[in-house]
Amino acid sequence: MSNQSLIEADRKHLIHPVINFRAHEARGVTVLDSGHGAYLRDVDGNELLDAFSGLWCVNTGYGQESIVKAAAEQMARLPYATTYFHFASEPAIQLAEKLVSLAPASLQHVYFTLGGSDAVDSAIRFITHYFNATGRPTKKHMIALQRGYHGSSSVGAGLTALPAFHRHFDLPLPHQHHLPSPYAYRQPNGSDSQALIASSVAALEAKVAALGADNVAAFFCEPIQGSGGVIVPPVGWLKAMREACRRLDILFVADEVITGFGRTGPLFACEGEQVEPDLMTVAKGLTAGYAPMGAVLMSDAIYQGIAGDVGDTAIVGHGHTYSAHPVSAAIGLEVMRLYHEGGLLANAQAMAPQFAAGLDALLEHPLVGDSRHRGLLGALELVSDKNSKQGFDAGLKLSERIATAAYRNRLVFRAFGDNILGFAPALCYTEAEFALMFERLKQTLDDVLNEAEVRAALRGASRAAA
Repeated sequence: MSNQSLIEADRKHLIHPVINFRAHEARGVTVLDSGHGAYLRDVDGNELLDAFSGLWCVNTGYGQESIVKAAAEQMARLPYATTYFHFASEPAIQLAEKLVSLAPASLQHVYFTLGGSDAVDSAIRFITHYFNATGRPTKKHMIALQRGYHGSSSVGAGLTALPAFHRHFDLPLPHQHHLPSPYAYRQPNGSDSQALIASSVAALEAKVAALGADNVAAFFCEPIQGSGGVIVPPVGWLKAMREACRRLDILFVADEVITGFGRTGPLFACEGEQVEPDLMTVAKGLTAGYAPMGAVLMSDAIYQGIAGDVGDTAIVGHGHTYSAHPVSAAIGLEVMRLYHEGGLLANAQAMAPQFAAGLDALLEHPLVGDSRHRGLLGALELVSDKNSKQGFDAGLKLSERIATAAYRNRLVFRAFGDNILGFAPALCYTEAEFALMFERLKQTLDDVLNEAEVRAALRGASRAAA
């Protein structure tokens, strides 16, 4: 098909996620053609430096030959195997064992899904089953964080706390609740880490008290909030929230769909604070985006509660046709090898200081109010006034201006609609690629600053700095 034919066919037939359909019809699609390492190429031949790993997921970079080989060999040997009817495949069993060996010690069992959304949805179903099966049927309420993202399934999207995922979807549900995000930049006590942690713990305790501990099932959180704007809590926050859940007798669910597999430094963000969750959801970096796969990792206590006793012959009625898909599992095994034996985790840890320094250096830019990061996950928050931290009016469509300028400068990252820029470079990035990334990013910010409407929107000290 010609490029124009592809654009027209996309406009007529392909529904894109998380987008205004009419705006997409008017704009038209950008068609990607190939990728290698940290780079993408579109159908017009433009080579783009990907600073977002696809959608937080291509941690290994594109075109890793050993992953392609693993997929092809498994596809030729056994392209599909159901896990219904007591069947399984060797790579799926091996990957489950490997994940348990690498995950926090509390997690001993694995259920495979197709991605993050159905991993969260599966976790919700398992939690509901667990409390019903163990004689605590009133424990139905679930708590998450404002600005949190827990997928877009019919139920999980209610735990997500982004307005677009609720609008016209009749969400959140009455038993879904949200606490203030540990958003240091936007809180008066943000510079006081201990006060911010204490505030989050107090909010959780108050919510559980209001609902009644016998009615609350679980608290869901991302160790770092991704789609909500890369909100990085202070060190100690995750552990404090986990300990609070234990005191309150509610389950602690770590959503590591974005933070897992080296994104924040260790293989899992929970490792950074020696946190052992009751359940953990993963996806994205599990297969580095080379094939769909997610997982729910579960404690033995929850597993035993769901499993019941030998005299109970009732099935656990939850499953997916493609759960534990052998090709995805074979890819996952090779990706795990690359993280460890292939040196990707070590490289990411070595490059993290350069990434952090590059983001922090941009605090001098007139548009930038905040820089936050951990490992190779980070964000810049843009403001019209650095003193008041005032953002830009939505009518300015700053995110669209940023995305357009970035593409012109051959750089891809996430320009959120609320003046936040998100970055998740692949774990294979080199020093030279980071230097190029920040060169192109600064040029992008300068280009947008030079637009008359943006410059006019700056206030006070920000305009003076410009």
